[in-house]
Amino acid sequence: MGKNSAFILVLSVTALVSIGMVMLFSTSAYAHDAHGDAYFFLKRQGAWLAIGIVACVAAAVVDYHIWEKLWLPLLLASTALLALCFVPHIGLRLNGSSRWVRLGPVVFQPSEVAKFAAIVTLAWWFTRFEQRSSHFFHGFILPMMIVGVLMLLIVREEDLGTTLLICATMVVVMFVAGSNSLYMMVMAVAGVAGILFLATHMPERMARLVAFVDLERYKDGAGMQQWMGLMAFGSGGIWGLGLGGGVAKMQYLPYAHTDFIFPIVGEELGLRATLAIVLAFLLVTLSGTLISMQARDRFGMLLGFGVVTNIALQACVNIGMTTALLPNKGMPLPFISSGGSNLCLCLLFTGILLNIYRQGMVVETGEVKNTACLQARTTPRL
Repeated sequence: MGKNSAFILVLSVTALVSIGMVMLFSTSAYAHDAHGDAYFFLKRQGAWLAIGIVACVAAAVVDYHIWEKLWLPLLLASTALLALCFVPHIGLRLNGSSRWVRLGPVVFQPSEVAKFAAIVTLAWWFTRFEQRSSHFFHGFILPMMIVGVLMLLIVREEDLGTTLLICATMVVVMFVAGSNSLYMMVMAVAGVAGILFLATHMPERMARLVAFVDLERYKDGAGMQQWMGLMAFGSGGIWGLGLGGGVAKMQYLPYAHTDFIFPIVGEELGLRATLAIVLAFLLVTLSGTLISMQARDRFGMLLGFGVVTNIALQACVNIGMTTALLPNKGMPLPFISSGGSNLCLCLLFTGILLNIYRQGMVVETGEVKNTACLQARTTPRL
């Protein structure tokens, strides 16, 4: 699979994006904020998709080492954008969270940029201080403090899910980089405990946690979304009700075109389609991991593992949340949910993985050629 990993990655991502556009066509007409246009979200997602494809192609063509040089500007820019979330008339507060920024006609989530900045910063750090990766100060405290600035700003936005996602990605990158396992275990436990502590002091988040424990009891309140999602899965069965035949999206299941689009897939296309989506994400994770392992250098390896982990964890959280295996948390399903910022970021990640693959193949081919030339020179002629 190693030599075909790029092909499998592109094929899987294409399938996920295609399913996403089809399901947006089916669900967006019933969204309460469609502004009277049945194709509003489909057209907006199409525009973001075009931008994301450009970003993907550019990332696949331009040497990924450019991110190694731009780690500090990227970190500072993401910090500034996160701070803009709290500036009146620029930051937007929706659904109880200050996650969005409006710059002219463009509305996006700076936390998506922060995800990328955190990964690039960690990859640069553990490449620069490779020999001290297992040290307490350089391999644990300093990188955690740097990325912690981004996480603190995101927590201030009341976005605990993205904070936990960045923290989990940081743990994976640090593990691959060779950081001390004991330090990471302590950080992981402290991170989960901290998120739970914050959640218990936020009424809306606390209600979701309580509803998760006894979903049927709170199906008319805080657990309504997850309960309706389970009903949608049950209605679809194995074969589904047919594209467009679902009823959960008709104002019964809030945000059916964004965070809870996965149950609509199950309702309309059935268990076979949901399993196909899970398989596609498994293939993305596996192919991305193989590409990262074959990177030409340490920075490429860490960068690749970071972006793969980010995509895989987002998919796991969304699928777990919509199937009531995890507490309800507003996190989109990569490549499928409506949301331009996340779609562009995931396509950018795909382009970076393709570039890492190209660079690795060039080195491998060059080594093979050099070995062949050396053998030809040293082999006696008969």
